[in-house]
Amino acid sequence: MEVLRYTAFSADPGGGNPAGVVLDASGLDEAAMLALAAEVGYSETAFLTGRADGDFDIRYFSPLAEVSFCGHATIATAVAHAQRHGVGTLRLHTRAGLVVVTTRCADDGTVTATLVSVPPRLAEIREDDLTELLAALRWPSSDLDPQLPPRVAYAGLWHPVVAASTRARLADLNYDMPALADLMHRRDWTTVHLVWRESRTRFHARNPFPPGGVVEDPATGSAAAAFGGYLRELGLIDPPATIRVVQGEDMGRPSLITVDVPADPEHGVAVTGTAVAIR
Repeated sequence: MEVLRYTAFSADPGGGNPAGVVLDASGLDEAAMLALAAEVGYSETAFLTGRADGDFDIRYFSPLAEVSFCGHATIATAVAHAQRHGVGTLRLHTRAGLVVVTTRCADDGTVTATLVSVPPRLAEIREDDLTELLAALRWPSSDLDPQLPPRVAYAGLWHPVVAASTRARLADLNYDMPALADLMHRRDWTTVHLVWRESRTRFHARNPFPPGGVVEDPATGSAAAAFGGYLRELGLIDPPATIRVVQGEDMGRPSLITVDVPADPEHGVAVTGTAVAIR
């Protein structure tokens, strides 16, 4: 069995979010996948298994547990598959639902992948949960952007969206990891999508990921898709629209995620990025 290592949402091996990729996981049970993900040590490792109908089943494991969907590992898997078998379309059956991924190759050989998420959803965040969340982040409520209200957004996984009023506030990430992990476990949240709006279509993000045993995620495709749905439902963009999410800069692993938000709320959000092998 071959375990590939790719970084997604960057063309530079020193940027993006690393993921393990197993292109043929047939014969591996859940315990073996979890053990391998722990050995790889990245925030997620993706395990691909072919189906009789030509589609694929895909499962994702952090070093601590299985997650139902992972955007950056999906992009990494699609690019790795394209480099082995050619570009095209993959139909991936995740625990969150069907995700279709299309790959294409530029003239310089760079392979880019676009995934279309499951239809996004949005929920209010309870006042007591928001109070507990801000306390764990050590963020005063006065530092929030009132134009981007806190919500919990979904596009395969649930992510609280919390917007900072300044770039300096976003840069100052020093949270209580045990307290945040406990809250997120109780509410079944995967990462917290902290954002700052640079312009109407460009955002900076940071994503604490304590449930996966990771202090911070340098690129979070599932959260970017959920955020696209958040912006659409709250009328903060005029769809169809394209936004760009810059993530990982404060970690020294810059990432760029392109998010295309269709007008139809029943349609999934498209997330695009490159990926490159880590040698």
